[in-house]
Amino acid sequence: MNDKQSSEELAEKLEGEISAFNETFSRVEGEVGRVIVGMHEVVRRTLSSIFAGGHVLLEGVPGLGKTLLVKSISRSLGLSFRRIQFTPDLMPSDVTGTQVLTEDESGKRTFVFKPGPVFANIVLADEINRATPKTQAALLEAMEERQVSVLGETHRLPQPFFVLATQNPVELEGTYPLPEAQLDRFMTKVLVSPPSSNDLKEILRRTTGVSIPEAQTVFAESEMLQRIEHMKKLVRQVAVADPMQEVLVRMLSALTPGSDFATQLTQKYVRFGPGPRGAQAVVMLAKVSAVLDSRVNLAFEDIRSAILPALRHRLILNFQAEADGVTSDDVIEQVRTAK
Repeated sequence: MNDKQSSEELAEKLEGEISAFNETFSRVEGEVGRVIVGMHEVVRRTLSSIFAGGHVLLEGVPGLGKTLLVKSISRSLGLSFRRIQFTPDLMPSDVTGTQVLTEDESGKRTFVFKPGPVFANIVLADEINRATPKTQAALLEAMEERQVSVLGETHRLPQPFFVLATQNPVELEGTYPLPEAQLDRFMTKVLVSPPSSNDLKEILRRTTGVSIPEAQTVFAESEMLQRIEHMKKLVRQVAVADPMQEVLVRMLSALTPGSDFATQLTQKYVRFGPGPRGAQAVVMLAKVSAVLDSRVNLAFEDIRSAILPALRHRLILNFQAEADGVTSDDVIEQVRTAK
């Protein structure tokens, strides 16, 4: 009887936590929606990655509102926010910070670390692929280990820490393709499309009038920090049954050339398939999808919804794919929709 009561209490507690998760998620979505027109899928993918503890890469042509989206999300979450405008002349120290020679009252000179803009809860890396590879690499340690090393000294970054980066399509002038090692640090890559005709009319109505809407902070900063950490822990409690793990492994194998399950498109166009970090990203995003559906166990539909944004930037295609106009989305979609 006691065991039954205990199980019922745990189930009731978990149900309450899931309900609170969905309420917070919806409130943040609603505040962002006051500013951002359309982009429902983009907003949901971005917030899902944040509550899963990952970084997000937003890709689209200039002028679609990517920067405004990130600003609105950070404002609604009430977390500390810094923006870094990536340009070809940006130096790594402009991102991480540097040691500055200072003199105290007694005249003694010492080096003091001056933190760069990366020291914030949410960092907007705006047009990240316009900076040189050396500067892009300055974010690698920060994104993976939540710390930066300057002149042999390690400095911890504030927690939680998220990089929300925007980039222009590589076809545009003045861009430097992100290296595979850095792309792999992003949990998701979300494509931002131009607005529809109706959305464009709504954008004009909201932005060309007397008052322009702004997102409001959902919770106080101290409370939001606790909520985000709690929500991240709740996501990890979602159970993944062995059959679901087998499904995911099969799908990843189908995207890896040379494997027994590789598809025809994979064999023809893919040089390297996704690694373990890609599999982890799919699982974490799928877990958020399950919680948003008020479930504590992973379903096949959760994996199907997560695999495209989690893996599209992790497939390395060959020159034949570029010549034939085949994208990573095409290869993944064949696997995602396979029966």
